[in-house]
Amino acid sequence: MQMNVNEIRNFLPHRYPFLLVDRVLELEPGKSIRAIKNVSANEPFFNGHFPARPIMPGVLIIEALAQATGLLGFRSMGEIPRHDILYMLAAVDKARFKQQVEPGDQLVLEAEIIRKKGIMWVFDARASVEGRLAASAQLMCAAKEGGV
Repeated sequence: MQMNVNEIRNFLPHRYPFLLVDRVLELEPGKSIRAIKNVSANEPFFNGHFPARPIMPGVLIIEALAQATGLLGFRSMGEIPRHDILYMLAAVDKARFKQQVEPGDQLVLEAEIIRKKGIMWVFDARASVEGRLAASAQLMCAAKEGGV
């Protein structure tokens, strides 16, 4: 299953400049997702990170991966998320940064569900550029009532 940015906005509460998933290329509910973030020179964080050599902050790569896991989690639950459900990043383990992400790159976001127990989801996530690993982490997320 694919999703464009308008469909993504139905599932994630994030908006510019914090919506970090532009398109879902593949999504298999209960299993995995493959999405993209087109990294533009116009991103507001590049003004300060770093002006002479713009690099996407690692924490924003992790956030993009977390947003992709949110899409996978919501689609795996089989419904459009209710506004009273808040999907939150709860833990980041085994984070590794292997390559810098720069303006003009297309960041490919991939995640697989490792397990789900109650409201907690655990994902194996990785981000790559042109087939080269840029970052990887194990992400733990929770879907709980409390809404945005």
